[in-house]
Amino acid sequence: MKNLLQFTRSLLGKAALLAAVTALPAMAEGKGLVLDGSTTVGPIAKSFAQYFMKKYSCDVSVSESGSGNGAKGLINSTCDIGDMSRPMKDNEFAAAAAKGVQPVAHVIAYDGIAIAVNEANPVKAITMEQIQKVYIGEITNWKQLGGADAEIVVVSRDTSSGTFETFEGLVMKKQPVKGTAEVVGSNQAVANRVKSTPNAIGYVGIGYLAGLKALPVNGIVPTVKTVQSGEYPIARPLFMYTNGYPAMGSEIFRFVTLYLTEDGQRMVEEAGFVPVTNY
Repeated sequence: MKNLLQFTRSLLGKAALLAAVTALPAMAEGKGLVLDGSTTVGPIAKSFAQYFMKKYSCDVSVSESGSGNGAKGLINSTCDIGDMSRPMKDNEFAAAAAKGVQPVAHVIAYDGIAIAVNEANPVKAITMEQIQKVYIGEITNWKQLGGADAEIVVVSRDTSSGTFETFEGLVMKKQPVKGTAEVVGSNQAVANRVKSTPNAIGYVGIGYLAGLKALPVNGIVPTVKTVQSGEYPIARPLFMYTNGYPAMGSEIFRFVTLYLTEDGQRMVEEAGFVPVTNY
């Protein structure tokens, strides 16, 4: 994971330099912006939108229909910015190319995917191997993890979710989640279910941990510090995608580079995520 974070930081610097070199003249102001995509990126996007509308008197609409739909929205030109908690896939790039769209990734923050349980759950920690066994159905009772003699209620995300795809790749190693798992459509839905269900387990972005207990994974607690250092094993970059490099000075350019400002860094942290750059 440390290598992934180093790679994305390097990629970010190169992209910013290329954007500065290839940017076009500024677009006309006042058009307004439409964002769609990841529910994980949603809190950052909404915070940015409130700030942006106040500062620039520009309308900003933010929808949270999942990373896959963020990609579709950008490809079909129904949104200006596609919020995604995973990189675009090869087939999405191909679909974009067929429509003359050139997706450009902007890494606006990092996130840790926390393994969340009810605050009353006595289990103190979990390993990557144990998480996988819970989700494939090999571990079914909390007593197998040092907890109470109670059946584990497994909560997962829908397959269009970028959070699910990251979890699938880093934890499940492409093994299928057991068929009896409850599937919900957002980070908040997972959080709500785990809060209300003493024997539930779920996975959420660290910005959604209020009222939940995050289990240390392989001995590492998911925090801003452990995600930023690469120590926490279930971490990922968060993206905003645009069609091409936005023109310098345009509304889109100002929005997707907001994370580089001190105000943007503060908003990322306040939303519970990890800034890309520290001031």
